[in-house]
Amino acid sequence: MWWCCILGIAWALGGMIFVLVYCTAGISGGHINPAVTFGLFLARKVSLVRAILYMAAQSLGAICGVGLVKAFQISYYTKYGGGANELADGYNTDTGLGAEIVGTFVLVYIVFSATDPKRNAGDSHVPVLAPLPIGFAVFIVHLATIPVTGTGINLARSLGAAVIYNNDKAWNDQWIFWVGPFIGAAIAALYHQYILRAGAVKALGSFRSSPNI
Repeated sequence: MWWCCILGIAWALGGMIFVLVYCTAGISGGHINPAVTFGLFLARKVSLVRAILYMAAQSLGAICGVGLVKAFQISYYTKYGGGANELADGYNTDTGLGAEIVGTFVLVYIVFSATDPKRNAGDSHVPVLAPLPIGFAVFIVHLATIPVTGTGINLARSLGAAVIYNNDKAWNDQWIFWVGPFIGAAIAALYHQYILRAGAVKALGSFRSSPNI
């Protein structure tokens, strides 16, 4: 029964992220997650001012969203602890932090890969489909990390739930849902931009300069 519940939550969130990214891509580039925005800032794809404004808007939107849920679904809101992220019983902080780092890394890396403008002309259709792998990445990460941390990987989502629910345990564990995603996003940005992309460019340059071709 609990597995079906996790599966439903993961599908719902993955599908919603797909829809939101698709709808907002032409407006803000689909920035609905501070961790993703932070990763893109490190890759110099977003300015500092824009990144700060995006993160502020994302956090405010999350707080308002949780407030609406509490106002219209108070019984379910109370039953499920306001949807606040907390470290599950039986897991220590290292495990929770690791889950958030890995989960965010997967998401941000998929964002970089799906929106990479340096693909060949033959792959020009890929950016159009970018919301699909991003949404599916969210789905997979939720399946893996809901039993551990309730799945953060989105600083605004964790903050919004904690602000409205205002529970001691939610606040005590809150640092995990900020530090983990920031680290995961930073690793993904550095890996894609300065290791994977640099290696691919170097290999392509060697291929083109080979006298045997």
